[in-house]
Order: sequence, then C-alpha cells, then structure tokens
Amino acid sequence: MVKKPKTKESKKMDAATTELQSEQEQVNSDGHTGAGGQSTAITEPTPAAAATKAPPDLTRPHIKGAIKAGLAAIKEGKSKADAARLIYDALQAEDKELIVAAFVEGATLTPKGALTYWYNCKRKTVKR
Repeated sequence: MVKKPKTKESKKMDAATTELQSEQEQVNSDGHTGAGGQSTAITEPTPAAAATKAPPDLTRPHIKGAIKAGLAAIKEGKSKADAARLIYDALQAEDKELIVAAFVEGATLTPKGALTYWYNCKRKTVKR
C-alpha cells in the first residue's frame, strides 16, 4: 500500500483528532473535567428519582376474578385479545397500571404488549 502525501486538509483533520483525543484522555484520567472545563462527574441519583412505584395490588377479589376470567378464556381457546377485553370490561374503573398488570397475569401478555392492549381497549371504549 502506497501512502499519499498529506494535504493541508488532512493535516488539519489530524490536528483536530489529536486535540479530541487529548481532551478524552483528560476526562478519562481525572473523571471530572471535560472539554471547556465542564463537569462530567457522575452524580448519585436523588432519593425521589431512585424510588420506584410499588407493583399494583392484584389481590382484591374483583381483580382476582377478572384475572381468572381471562385465564379461563385462554383455556377455552379464545385469543389473548378476547381475554384482555374481558379483563378490561371488569376493571375499567381502575387505573392504567393495575389493568396492565392484570393483562400480564390474566391474558398472558408481556408488559409492553399489555400496554398496547390497554390502549386499544380504551380507544374502543371511547368510541362506543
């Protein structure tokens, strides 16, 4: 392979690359200072940000009944969508997180799939 002589543009690019590399080495060596003196120190999350919501309570009788109805529908050979509609009709007055959790348990959906089914059920209910 034959090397070509460097042009002014390639020399400028080499200089810029070298400058970027030296700034990166500075960040890597002390972990606190980035380009332009900006702080790049890693901070601990605040307690409010670190706190996660408790999972919804699925032990109440009407919720258990809706989950059982969804599982029974699937056992009968009905689709997951049918099971989700049964659960949604029974739990329509509850909040979204609880209904989605019930879909996961009673319609054997993934959390992301359950959220999609919740959205579709809610849309169809509004149209009625």
